[in-house]
Amino acid sequence: MEFLKKFISGVMFLFVCFASVFSVSLVMPKNTVLANRTESSFKTASENSENKNKIKSADGLKENSSAEQKNNSSQKNEVETAAKATVKGKISEEVLSPYSANLSYNKIYIKNSTGLKVDLKKELETPIKFKIAKSKEPQVLIVSTHTTESYMLEDRNYYTSKDATGSTDKTKNVVFIGSVIKKQLEENGIVCVQSDTIHDHPQFSGSYNRSAQTIKSYLKKYPSVKVVLDIHRDSVNNNDGTKIKPTVTLNGKKAAQVMLVSGCMAGEVENFPNWRENFRLAIRLQQNMEVNYPSLARAVTFTPRRYNQNLTTGSLLLEIGTEANTLSEAAYSASLVGKCLSNVLNNLH
Repeated sequence: MEFLKKFISGVMFLFVCFASVFSVSLVMPKNTVLANRTESSFKTASENSENKNKIKSADGLKENSSAEQKNNSSQKNEVETAAKATVKGKISEEVLSPYSANLSYNKIYIKNSTGLKVDLKKELETPIKFKIAKSKEPQVLIVSTHTTESYMLEDRNYYTSKDATGSTDKTKNVVFIGSVIKKQLEENGIVCVQSDTIHDHPQFSGSYNRSAQTIKSYLKKYPSVKVVLDIHRDSVNNNDGTKIKPTVTLNGKKAAQVMLVSGCMAGEVENFPNWRENFRLAIRLQQNMEVNYPSLARAVTFTPRRYNQNLTTGSLLLEIGTEANTLSEAAYSASLVGKCLSNVLNNLH
């Protein structure tokens, strides 16, 4: 009996243990599965995020690579475009000496093609009739008949098919050169007005007729104007196509040489009785330039033409450099011209 009790007690103990273990096994797998699912989900999310980052990184590299390829392609196109600019000819930098002129006196040099005999000493000694007033009213008008005439933008010994000789950009053509002269005159107390009206584009023919209308309208609006400057850019070429770049070095800087053009009544030219007044102003300016900046001025071109100089008794036509000069060289010359013209105008007596 005692044995039977111990047997039943042992069986009951084993049953309780088994039931306890079974109960735990029913609960634990669920938690374990959740834990495993959570870890698996985190791992999957992490892997997805990593994959996305890799994709983004790859896209970024792809974009960078695309941008780099685009940039390289752009640079390549620029190089190819530059390479396509055909070299058309040479540029020869020279000093066009005024000293070989066929008429000269006391640092005045004239290329006389008029057939007229001119006494430079007498013309220089004859007073100019007008005086520059120290007032707020404009004394000088600056225009450009061939407004779009422009310059090289870099200094080199050749020109290409891409080097334009004309531009409507008023920061690159003779309008800008005129503004440099204007600045110098005004710094020396001479009030100026400038017209930036384009007269030679889109049609070149008739430029002087159109600029004459501009001059007349300004003279009507500003009757105080005594001097009219017509700013041009010259063109000098050899027979082989070489472009001449008239240049002189002054104070260590390259300056485009300047040529004054003075018309007169001779040959078939009529209705220009007061041409000597303009001529007297031109030779004074040329002399002042030669004294202060030797060879800056080429010989004055004295020719039987009007060039609208019949509209006032203080008309000057200035050719600042040629198409082979750079814009900076022409601008430097313009500043020197402005200083010399200020000297002349402020000392008229």
